[in-house]
Amino acid sequence: MSHVRQQIRERVASTLTGLSTTGNNVFQSRVYPLNESVLPALLIYSKNEDSEITTIGTSLGIERNLIITIEAYVKVTTNFDDLIDTICAEIEAALGNDIKLNNLAKFSYLQSTEIQYDGDGENPIGYATLNYFVQYRTGQNTPETAE
Repeated sequence: MSHVRQQIRERVASTLTGLSTTGNNVFQSRVYPLNESVLPALLIYSKNEDSEITTIGTSLGIERNLIITIEAYVKVTTNFDDLIDTICAEIEAALGNDIKLNNLAKFSYLQSTEIQYDGDGENPIGYATLNYFVQYRTGQNTPETAE
């Protein structure tokens, strides 16, 4: 079985696959080569995680605060802001309907969004970075099981 962090990342990817604008162009990696043929696309990865002990006993309980990053990439020369906002709205609606991520998490929410546009070169690319805060719990010796 895989770490709960991986299960959460996979759940987010599954939830976001099939959205109207990005379709099946959803990849669980921060180093995926994005060709024009797969744009618009989403990249999903675990950014960082903090942990603290919540239960002391024969086994320690650990509360984990995870940042899941979703990058939405588009290639457009006009209406960039509108397209990015549409994609962000689809992501936010989909994840807002599953804040416990299929009971893997205690809760999750959109922590921040950053939007950038790079018009250099012949292929202008724009992207939004959405950071989701996800709180979940595991046992110290059972990182594959959400509590």
